[in-house]
Amino acid sequence: MNTIGTKMNTVGRIFLFMISYFMIVGLFQYIGSLVAGVEFGNLEYVETSKEQLITSCFNLLRTFLVIGLFMKFVDKERFIKLGFQTKNRLKEFVVGIAIGLIIMTSGYVLLIYFEEIFFINVKFNFLELIISILFFTIVAIVEETLFRGYILKNLMSSFNKYVALIVSSMLFSLMHGLNPNVTLFSLFDLFLAGILLGLSYIYTKNLWFPIAMHLSWNLFQTLLGFNVSGQDTYSIIEFKIIESNLINGGAFGFEGSYLSIIAEVITIIGVGAYYNRKKRAAEPELAS
Repeated sequence: MNTIGTKMNTVGRIFLFMISYFMIVGLFQYIGSLVAGVEFGNLEYVETSKEQLITSCFNLLRTFLVIGLFMKFVDKERFIKLGFQTKNRLKEFVVGIAIGLIIMTSGYVLLIYFEEIFFINVKFNFLELIISILFFTIVAIVEETLFRGYILKNLMSSFNKYVALIVSSMLFSLMHGLNPNVTLFSLFDLFLAGILLGLSYIYTKNLWFPIAMHLSWNLFQTLLGFNVSGQDTYSIIEFKIIESNLINGGAFGFEGSYLSIIAEVITIIGVGAYYNRKKRAAEPELAS
């Protein structure tokens, strides 16, 4: 098959996958809503943290079911080939957790220092903390498996890896287009987040670093009091914003701020430099 034909085949496969994925959304959301006791179809209904956790579990099942079927019958590869190999990946996982923690903590301290946010109190709830960890772990696994593991992987099979990264990041951003308090600025921020999360994957084809960083980014963002992509969840630290702007992120959270953009650009440069240096160091070994 020629190059154009291969690319069209890849685009068609991803299109078919997305259609199949969203076709069963309603079914799994309905089942999840019944199990969680959520008022299905009521857009004004606010889920409790426990209900969010239950429905996220069904989202995980939906994602793994559809991707698993496509991997077996369309891609004809094992599910683990998405990037779930664990050998020598602990360091990458730990680094991913650390980066998210450092970015969110630094952002919080800077915003406090410049009086963009004002500390109110600390409200610790062990059960809510556990639920948050489980919930954001599932979110990270679902979104990284979907956008990096399947979509980016397939795009890379036919397109330049950087083109594939840009397209998958655009899809990742657009997926959040209906989130509360979303703006064009926050969508651009999420596009950069997609670049950052996918950058290591184009070098390693492994998901553990992006999963860890995605988890850490979301979890510490909410625990420090920020909304996560416009959504309010449990926070250990509570603060108030006198005036919402692009410095503090307003109602969308840290991802709606200039600080987030700066942190993402710096980290993208750092991650890219690390893997390029690692690649150059490995080339003489492969040639010998």
